[in-house]
Amino acid sequence: MPNFQSETVEEKRNRAATIYGLLSKEYPHVTTFLDHGSPFQLLIAVILSAQCTDARVNLVTPALFGAFPTAERLAEADHDQVKGLIASVNYCNAKTEHIIRTAQILVTSFNGQVPVEMESLLTLPGVGRKTANVVRGQAFGLPGITVDTHVNRLVNRLGFVNDRDPERIEHQLGAIWQDSIWSDFSTQLIVHGRKICDARRPKCDECLLNELCPSAA
Repeated sequence: MPNFQSETVEEKRNRAATIYGLLSKEYPHVTTFLDHGSPFQLLIAVILSAQCTDARVNLVTPALFGAFPTAERLAEADHDQVKGLIASVNYCNAKTEHIIRTAQILVTSFNGQVPVEMESLLTLPGVGRKTANVVRGQAFGLPGITVDTHVNRLVNRLGFVNDRDPERIEHQLGAIWQDSIWSDFSTQLIVHGRKICDARRPKCDECLLNELCPSAA
């Protein structure tokens, strides 16, 4: 077993590349887990997914996007109608306000289009760095590290960071991982966290990363 405690940045970078290669074979078709037909719809779906399962969001968005497929349409929507369509999503009242206001800002400030720049995305209600990185990576193919609860847990267990703050983790990983793998590696870790590296009972006996993980049982 390697001595992970004395690992250099270059060694971490190489280990990350090896893990990425293994996960690419295990999960070859990673993508966003949210159904959408445009960058705008992806943005709205990611806002709705905060503290809510992707499966639940995917249940409500067909009707929502059927009624309001564009920023222009959602910007003029009635609050109660939108709330009714997403009622089963956690914090539906606040999220209704967020997505309508986001649509209005897109129309007035960005010609109805989702901006690409991180700084612009962060001006939208309900959008933090995690949401912005998902949109930049999945809608525009730009490098972005998505630090959700699964990624947070796995990168700590894998010894890439020793931190729990998502923004600090994002910057620390950015200094270790090659930017060409940021988006897909994040998504792979989310899948692996859901299937194998559970928060309470990780299935280390089934994990293909045992020899590369300092937390392997």
